[in-house]
Amino acid sequence: MTRNTNSVRTVKSGIDLYLRKIFTLMFGAVAVTALTAFITIYGGGISLLVGRGGMTPFFYIVLFGGLALSIWAQTRAFSMKPTTAALLLFIYSIMIGLGITPLIWGGLAVNPASIVQAFLIAALMFGCMAMFGYKTAKDLSFLGVFLMMGMIGLILVGIAAMIWPLGSVFSTIICLIGVLVFALFTAYDMQSLKRAYASVGDDTVKDQLAVLGALHLYISFIAMFQYLLGLLNRD
Repeated sequence: MTRNTNSVRTVKSGIDLYLRKIFTLMFGAVAVTALTAFITIYGGGISLLVGRGGMTPFFYIVLFGGLALSIWAQTRAFSMKPTTAALLLFIYSIMIGLGITPLIWGGLAVNPASIVQAFLIAALMFGCMAMFGYKTAKDLSFLGVFLMMGMIGLILVGIAAMIWPLGSVFSTIICLIGVLVFALFTAYDMQSLKRAYASVGDDTVKDQLAVLGALHLYISFIAMFQYLLGLLNRD
């Protein structure tokens, strides 16, 4: 009995440390993104991203460069050192901070309170969905394909909107779908990360998985924040 109890405690201690790494990296990346946006706006860097005729070429370089870095990092997650992967996560978070600066800048001009409101709602939703994904006994793996299709659809619609502006009603629907997709992604990823920990024995792989998990959860949180901010500042 004592041996079994010690084994359970060891497993719990291990997964607690694993989750602590994930959330430390994830919230560290969120903090870097917020700091980047703050410095860009109040340091006068907004002109690098927004010009008189709309977004500057630098904005698109940051936007699509961040997307490319995210995809590449995920495909190479288990072939690089955890420290290297963590460094890439923070470089990515800087790029995202630059990329969402125009949205935050616009929110500050229209309704400054919406920034705090969107952040708090996103944090609450993220916490609830992460806890649900960790605690639920229901298998959420069936959501994977649908969520991936939804995310790809949102990316394509976002790219199309750069060429053909969306109507107010359609934009609202897209924002609602975006919040739903990434809220479900949070629960899905949490369950996947919990199960992956139980099936992986190598500590290095667990560290690599922790960085990858932090990236996935970071993307979900930032995406929810963006879509919520868009909803709160609809015309």
